[in-house]
Parts: sequence; C-alpha cells; structure tokens
Amino acid sequence: MEPTKPTVREEKAIILDYLEHGYPFEEGAIKSSIAQALGVNYLTLLELIPKKGMQLQPYQEVYIGEGKRDEIHHIKGRINADKLTATAKNELPHAIENVINRDEKRFVEFFNKAQPLSMRMHQLELIPGFGKKHMWEVLEARKVKPFASFEDLKERVKLLPDPKQAVVKRIISELEGKEKYCLFTS
Repeated sequence: MEPTKPTVREEKAIILDYLEHGYPFEEGAIKSSIAQALGVNYLTLLELIPKKGMQLQPYQEVYIGEGKRDEIHHIKGRINADKLTATAKNELPHAIENVINRDEKRFVEFFNKAQPLSMRMHQLELIPGFGKKHMWEVLEARKVKPFASFEDLKERVKLLPDPKQAVVKRIISELEGKEKYCLFTS
C-alpha cells in the first residue's frame, strides 16, 4: 500500500485572476464567481469561491485557513497550471516573486542546505542555469559561511545566473508538472 502524502493546508493565498461571472466555457445557467490563486506557504495553485458580492483584485492576499474568512466562501480545490486563465498565467511569475521577496530567507536556505540526490546529481543542478561548475562554487562558498540573502549569494558566487529568477522559473516548472523532483512546491 502506498504511503499517503500528508494534506497541506494553505493559510493565505494571492489572487492571480478573478472571474466575476465564472468561467466563460462553463455550462449551466447559474455561474458562480471564481478566483484562481497561489497559496503562500506551499505554492499550490487553487480555485477559490468568493463570498457573494465580493470583488477581488490580482495580487490581493486573502485568508483561506480554518475559521472565519472575510472574502472567501470556500476552497473549490487545487487546479493544474494548464487550467489557469491567460491573466493568471501572466500574473503567476510576479506572485511567486512576491512570495519569495516576503520570505527570502526560506528560499536562500535552499542554497545553504541543498543535498545530493544521487551520486551524479545534486539538488542545486535542478535550478535553471545552474550546472556542475555553479554547484561546486555554491558548495565551497557555503562552507565558509551560510548565505544571508540572494544578494550575498550573487556577490560570493561569480557569474551566477540571477538566483531569485532561477527559483521563480523552477517553481513555475514544478507547478506545470514538468519536474520529477519538487524542491519548492507540494
């Protein structure tokens, strides 16, 4: 029997797109408003049903945890990246960058703690633009002292692609289901 993954529950989400009249392609007479959002803690893509009369804006942060919710009636569920609207797809990189900026330490910590996946592959090599050379430079630099920020990482590891943008690209790739290993999403 397969071990079940623990259910991850988001507390807050960032709105990517708000469709006041529901999806245009949805059948049926009564369509409810729907919002597509990015969970802040586990970077999950979600469909949310707002409360009646509620207007939501892109980048608006909403509470979706247990207890009283002001804007959201209920969480419809997870959504695949290919079901995102064009607007939501456009806003996704900006929303991810917003999450990274607010909790930079969490993402920099990945570079401080990344481990080998096998004898031939390291987690750092899964970051877009990072090859063996960058991996070894990061490993050597972090032995001296852990990285404090993305800026610190860029200063101490020369010719490194922008680590924040590389993490954004990796997260999008994970959300699109293109990756075997998920480093940042659940």
